[in-house]
Amino acid sequence: MNHTFYKYALTFRGGPKSDLRAQFAEAMFSDLTFPKQSSDFHELSRYIEELAHEDMSATIFDDLWSLYETNVLSQS
Repeated sequence: MNHTFYKYALTFRGGPKSDLRAQFAEAMFSDLTFPKQSSDFHELSRYIEELAHEDMSATIFDDLWSLYETNVLSQS
């Protein structure tokens, strides 16, 4: 099963407004150019650093990526 980073990160949508992961997920969802089909760290990281909305910080991306690796990629 190909569970992309995008699909995983969306699981944080709807959280409290003070939750930085939820803010990231909401901004990612609203970003029509986000690479939704990618599970490549370097592609996603480059996008976050160069093109993403300020609510998609690199720090939160790294946090979510670590969770994604633990909960999704290691299960494959």
